[in-house]
Amino acid sequence: MPIKLGLSLPQMHQFDLSRDLVPVARAAEETGYDSLWVFERTLFPTPATQGLYGVPGLEWPDSYRSVADPLVTLAMAAAVTERVRLGSSVLVAPYHSPFHLARWFATLDAASNGRAVAGLGTGWSHDEYAAGSTGTFEERGAVLDETLDVFAAVHGPDPVSYEGRFTTIAPAEVGPKPVRPVPVYLAASGGAALRRLVDRADGWLPTGMTAEQLAGAWKGVNDLAAERGRTRPLDVCVRANVRYTPQPVDASGRQPFHGNVAQIVDDVAAHAAIDGIGEILLELGPDARDGQELADRAREVHAAVREAGV
Repeated sequence: MPIKLGLSLPQMHQFDLSRDLVPVARAAEETGYDSLWVFERTLFPTPATQGLYGVPGLEWPDSYRSVADPLVTLAMAAAVTERVRLGSSVLVAPYHSPFHLARWFATLDAASNGRAVAGLGTGWSHDEYAAGSTGTFEERGAVLDETLDVFAAVHGPDPVSYEGRFTTIAPAEVGPKPVRPVPVYLAASGGAALRRLVDRADGWLPTGMTAEQLAGAWKGVNDLAAERGRTRPLDVCVRANVRYTPQPVDASGRQPFHGNVAQIVDDVAAHAAIDGIGEILLELGPDARDGQELADRAREVHAAVREAGV
């Protein structure tokens, strides 16, 4: 079975949301993409007070400037598509009230006839946490745990009731309900996050790896799942942060998904060959000047992947 392919929607500062989003969403569905995705950045510190991912001295990429709200972006895409799944990779759960986030995803799922996927993480930016969050940075894991609890309550039968550390829901009807329980995918790389993944999630959202690194990490996830008694399968959607170049990039030191179309296809094939990897999300936005270029490149890459038999 061919690998599923997802495409990131145009949220970055070079895109005009009113002009570019709808054509890209429609073009992706017509091309044959299986899913559309958004990510979340709420601000761009100037000057930066913390390095990218918390690494001292590592600069924030220009693509993180003025990123459109992910929830609005997904809702717009839902209104102009009929088939593609609609997901977040990732939404930083503690930046949102667990109750309101659960209601938002339920509404998206109902409006899109069961196409929502809630991809969640805990984030890393102290500046974003300071600007607006539920709980402190140190409480981020507890907020995510409670968000998962609230999703289960709100998406379940009425009357809904919940008493937690950050959320209280008195017995009440809460609607609309999703078409089905919204799948929850988690970003996780170690420790408590991996335990949460295998204990509670429907899917995993790895990113930034070579195929060899991914195979090793995936084995670790499966080993942990067996150790903790998980029996149901875990979906995997790999986020490929593509850096497109017209000419091939020298193989020495090349990062995964960096290069021309042929090199991108090679990387897709290598990741797709790992048993259990079901979907690859292509982030093609950073190198596109506008929505038209993004749609054209998305068509080119999709066609090349399928022509390669992947």
